[in-house]
Amino acid sequence: MLSGSQTSEFAERGFVVVPQVVRDDLLDRAARRIDEVVAADPPAADKRGSHFYYLRTEDEPALMAPLTGSPAFALAEELAGAGTLEVPWQVQVALNIPPYSHRPGLPHIDAGNPEPTGEPVSGTFTLLAGVLMTDQLTENSGNLWVWPGTHLTHAAYFRDHGPQMFCAYPPVDLPEPEQIKGRAGDLLLAHYLLGHNIGGNYASEQTRRALYFRISALDHASRRDEFLQDPWLDYGPLRSQ
Repeated sequence: MLSGSQTSEFAERGFVVVPQVVRDDLLDRAARRIDEVVAADPPAADKRGSHFYYLRTEDEPALMAPLTGSPAFALAEELAGAGTLEVPWQVQVALNIPPYSHRPGLPHIDAGNPEPTGEPVSGTFTLLAGVLMTDQLTENSGNLWVWPGTHLTHAAYFRDHGPQMFCAYPPVDLPEPEQIKGRAGDLLLAHYLLGHNIGGNYASEQTRRALYFRISALDHASRRDEFLQDPWLDYGPLRSQ
């Protein structure tokens, strides 16, 4: 179970890293499957930085097990409410290949349009669950960057300006970013509206590996506009606090 301080951290900062959620045997199976995926479609020899594979979860039991064969999915439902989340249909294998000298400028939220289009809101989800597949104990080792609290400032922006302003880069005031650190088997839970971005990998000689699952509440798709303006719409337990 999440502790009270972990739940409060998620509410206030928009993310929490829960240590050692996934067992070693599940990590080993998933790592072997990642090896197979990469070997079948390797990045170019000169590729540096981010490289992604998007796979259907129904075809990938070894990659799905770190989420549903561990406490990870149940921990996500502690934030959203038991029985309220859909099992995701897709898993992202995320690599960050060194040496990659990069510092992100701005955060984004996951939206296909960098600027507002006026089109109906699509592509949103409730939370991101990330399983670290390699140790990331120091900064600039392929870590994900996050901007704490921006789940709340993004929601305030959409309340003030309307969901028609939905885009990947809402113009909000930004705090100092942080880099996610942890060990293989740690679980990142992050609010959809939390600003984040890809970091560099120049303090490590190891390719950073992670699995990302984009998880939605059962009725999320029918109320995307409202969710953008109310960050706790899909989080019943947090609304009641």
